[in-house]
Amino acid sequence: MSGNGRALVLGGGGAAGNAWEIGVIAGLIEAGLDVIEADLIIGTSSGSTVAAQITGATKPAELLAGILTAAPSPPTASVGPNGGRVAIGPAANHMEITGAIIAAAKDAADMRRRMGAAALETDAASHSAAQSQWRATVAARLSSQTWPQQRILIPAVDADTGEPVVFDRHSGIDLVDAVAASTSNGFGVPPYRIGDRRYINGGYRRNENADLAAGCARVLVLSPFSGRSRHPLDWGMHLAAQVEELRAGDSRVETIFPDGDANDIFAIGSNQMDPSTRPPAARAGYHQGKALAEQLTEFWRLTV
Repeated sequence: MSGNGRALVLGGGGAAGNAWEIGVIAGLIEAGLDVIEADLIIGTSSGSTVAAQITGATKPAELLAGILTAAPSPPTASVGPNGGRVAIGPAANHMEITGAIIAAAKDAADMRRRMGAAALETDAASHSAAQSQWRATVAARLSSQTWPQQRILIPAVDADTGEPVVFDRHSGIDLVDAVAASTSNGFGVPPYRIGDRRYINGGYRRNENADLAAGCARVLVLSPFSGRSRHPLDWGMHLAAQVEELRAGDSRVETIFPDGDANDIFAIGSNQMDPSTRPPAARAGYHQGKALAEQLTEFWRLTV
């Protein structure tokens, strides 16, 4: 990546985070700042869905309109091998399970190994139907299921080893599979299988994965959770550590966090997976994007 490059970083934030980021991008574009023209787009978890959506055939304004007009949908489910329903979505005790794993881990690498092992314990044969349904669900959200020529990076974590991976169009897998892997929380949505490997959420690598933009002159980060992290600060998972690394490498970095009406949606303990949060999150993001476009224009368009 050239030192003159621009990177757009899209953090995870569940269904609400996806909607808020689409709203922000649509608002920025309407106000005259097209951040989709970035040389590099990094999408993590629900941000990976946004990255695939905005570089497909559907324009952000259309994606926004679809969110605002869509009827809320129930959690996705599939029929299991015994005829029962296999739910796909956040496990009811997801925060409790992952919180205990984080508390027991000695560092980030240990946390990833433990998180993968725990997720794999839930990956029973009955989840094969859930995997197929999850792939279909992700595919339905994308207007194009092939990688764009524009450079996109989608992080995930190998559940078997705990090692981070970063998918791009040279990885030899479909875009849909990369997004499905990065959005698998491992609990509720089981580890996503690609070939003989299984993957869990890209946010277990680092929260926003903005460090993958190293070498870019300008980096714009959208973080639904406002850079907050559930991990100990000395692990360096949090956004502030990533921003510090980027700036040490002479990147200029700007961040956008939810404000106003979106604050409550992304508060700790809120259910960002609730489909009813999507319209208000998208509206708040749209108004925020329009309001921020002018002050971000010089930063984004600056030639070095």
